[in-house]
Amino acid sequence: MSTKKVIYYKDELNEEFAPSDLEPRVIDENFKYSKNPVWDFCSIIFQNILSMPIKIGYAKLKFRIKYVGREKLKECKDTGYFIYANHTQGFADTFIPSIANFPKRNFLIVNPVNISLEGTGTIVEMLGAIPIPGNKKAMKNFLEVIEKRIDNKSSITIYPEAHIWPYYTKIRPFKSVSFKYPVKLNKPSFCMTNTYQKRGKDKIKMVTYIDGPFFPNQELTPKEQQQDLRDRIYNTMVERSKSSNVEYIKYVKAEI
Repeated sequence: MSTKKVIYYKDELNEEFAPSDLEPRVIDENFKYSKNPVWDFCSIIFQNILSMPIKIGYAKLKFRIKYVGREKLKECKDTGYFIYANHTQGFADTFIPSIANFPKRNFLIVNPVNISLEGTGTIVEMLGAIPIPGNKKAMKNFLEVIEKRIDNKSSITIYPEAHIWPYYTKIRPFKSVSFKYPVKLNKPSFCMTNTYQKRGKDKIKMVTYIDGPFFPNQELTPKEQQQDLRDRIYNTMVERSKSSNVEYIKYVKAEI
C-alpha cells in the first residue's frame, strides 16, 4: 500500500499531530471528578451497553481490528488494573481498550481538551474520560478518583506517549511519570500495542497485541519501580510494533 502522506517532525516527546482548535478547559479544584450515584449509573449504561455496539462496529468496519492475547486480561478479572497503549488514533483510542476488556469498565486519562467541547464534554466523561488536573489542588481529587476506579475493579487506560501521531508504526520514547499509579496502588498493568498490517492489496487492518500482567517489583524503591515498570512495558511495545508492515502515514525526522 502506498503512503498517503508525509509528516516531518522534530520532537518525539512533545509534538502533536491531531488537529484541534479547542481551548482546553481549566481543570481546577472545583472540577468534580466523582459524580453522584445517578450520574454514575447513567454512565455505566451509556459506556458499557448503549455505546458498545457502535464502538465494536466502528473498529471492525474501519480497521478490521483483531486482538491478540486478549485472554491475558482474564488473569486479573477480579482486580483493577492499568492499561498502557500507543497513541495512534484520536476517536478510536477512546474505546479500543474497552472493547478488549469488556465487560470490565474502562476509564481513560485524557487531555482536558477532550472534554472541552460544549455539549459533548459530558458525553465524553460518561464514556470514561478522566481529565488531567491543571493545578496541585485538583491533583488530590484526580488521584482519589483513580484509586476509587481501581478499587471498584475497573481498568484505567493511559497513553504514555501523551500526543497523538496518527497511524505511527513505532513506539515513541515516553517518561516513567505515568507509571506511578500502579506502583502506588500495587496493581498490575497491561500494555496494548496497536499495529498496522496489510489487508489485501490496498487496505490495512489494525492488530492489537495485549501483553502482561506486569507487576511492580517491590524489591526496588518506588522511583526505581516506576522506571523498571516503564522499561519492561516500553520494551515489550517496541518488539510488538515491529509487526507493523505498512505505513499509511510516513513520519520523517526533520533536520535541525
